[in-house]
Amino acid sequence: MKNTKTKILVEGAVMVALATVLSFLKIVQFPWGGSITVLSMLPIAVFALRYGVKRGLAVSFVYSIIQLGQGILMEGLLGWGLTPVALVACIFLDYIGAFSVLGFAGLFGNKKMTGIIGGVVLALCLRFAFHYVSGVAIFHSFGELWDGFSTDNTWLYSLLYNGAYMLPEIIATTAGALLLFKTPQMRRLLVTPESDK
Repeated sequence: MKNTKTKILVEGAVMVALATVLSFLKIVQFPWGGSITVLSMLPIAVFALRYGVKRGLAVSFVYSIIQLGQGILMEGLLGWGLTPVALVACIFLDYIGAFSVLGFAGLFGNKKMTGIIGGVVLALCLRFAFHYVSGVAIFHSFGELWDGFSTDNTWLYSLLYNGAYMLPEIIATTAGALLLFKTPQMRRLLVTPESDK
């Protein structure tokens, strides 16, 4: 039993490290936060699919803390000019909450195609919901989405801005999970022995 717990702990650490490295590989970086990455959420989703929601949430919480550190050190979160209340809300909505929900990818117990798709899409849609609320509550004042296109509608602004990077992330991560599931080796990995759960 001790070896099993150690194995799960090590696997979780490896998945967090892999997700962190992949988060630096950005295809598109958006001006006020958010980016399209090279499958950075896939390792966390795979861990959650493999070990379930409880362990998936624990690993995704650790990942959220690392993402917060990246936001502070590399994206200048503390220099964005937010009020203390808005800063705390931003930390919770755009980092802790948004990345912690990735563990919900393991919500559907079956490891069939529908369970994998449903879990990954649900987890990433929950992440989108956190960013959407943040856009409405905190970042609505920016208004300008792209050069020459702006809107005064806070709800539309947040939907378009956050959807512009989250929709490609949802599609790519779901496709990545499906490709992994189609390989026999990964399929065997996803079906975890009951003693590991």
